[in-house]
Amino acid sequence: MPNFQQLDVYKISQEYIKEIYQVTKKYPSDEKFGLIDQVRRAAVSITANIAEGCGRYHSKDFTQFLRIARGSSYEVVALLDVSLNLEYISKKEYDGLLIKADRINKMLNGLINSIKK
Repeated sequence: MPNFQQLDVYKISQEYIKEIYQVTKKYPSDEKFGLIDQVRRAAVSITANIAEGCGRYHSKDFTQFLRIARGSSYEVVALLDVSLNLEYISKKEYDGLLIKADRINKMLNGLINSIKK
């Protein structure tokens, strides 16, 4: 298994976490244990599952954890939809985060496909 810290998708996902934390700092304080916590946890779950999958030392397990990471990325997008609808984030912030989520998903898909071969 590769060193997860060397994977580009891991590095980009780490940057994504930072962006999610920065944008959610502006959410209303009454969302601290609601939407803020949920979107942050989902973003962190992306990198956590990449790392855990690498630690399993079996390609089948690794791809399963990469699929879970992809699911977490989709969860972040759904929560960003809610954030946009509630006007907690701007359309510009939303679009930028969506572009990065799409990039992460494509990278995860590519990694899954390369492991399957």
